[in-house]
Order: sequence, then structure tokens, then C-alpha cells
Amino acid sequence: MQTLLETTGRISGRPRITPLGGRRVGDSFWFVSEFGERSQYIRNIRADNRVRLRLHGHWKSGVAHIMTSDDARSRLKELPRANSAAVRAVGTDLLTVRVDLN
Repeated sequence: MQTLLETTGRISGRPRITPLGGRRVGDSFWFVSEFGERSQYIRNIRADNRVRLRLHGHWKSGVAHIMTSDDARSRLKELPRANSAAVRAVGTDLLTVRVDLN
């Protein structure tokens, strides 16, 4: 089942849903944005880092942290292979995000 990220639109204030790949590690969910600061969901997180993730069919609230000092290419090695390969192939500005789940 696809993981979904829900952010709040920084201009509209409406919920915005983005499918993505990543991995839950304990009480955190890690993923890598392939377009970094140009991604609309990253811009939304910068404006309001309260997010929700749909994991295995259930919504969980959390707080997103943009990890600029994290090595995103190395991080991809720890995330699901198929998604990581796609992110590496098309990504132009990789950026790691950690969501601490409530």
C-alpha cells in the first residue's frame, strides 16, 4: 500500500496529498525528496511542519523535520529499493525528511 503525505497548503490552507516512498524506523518515518526545496510539499512543510502520513491504511499525525545536513544519497540505501532507484534516477536536488510520529 502506498504511503501518503498530507501537508497543509501554504497559500490555500487546504490539505495537500502526495504519494511517496520511505521507511518507518521506530517512531519516525524517513523519506527523500527528489527535487528538494523546489518540491511543493517541502515548501508546505517549511510553512507548517505539522503533517499526517497514511501508513498501512491508517493516518498518523507527526512533525516533519527537513534534514539538510543528512546525506540523502546514503539515506536512500536504507529506504525501499524500488522507490530509491526512481528518486536517484530523476532526482536533481535530494533532500532528506524525517517525520516524528505522535
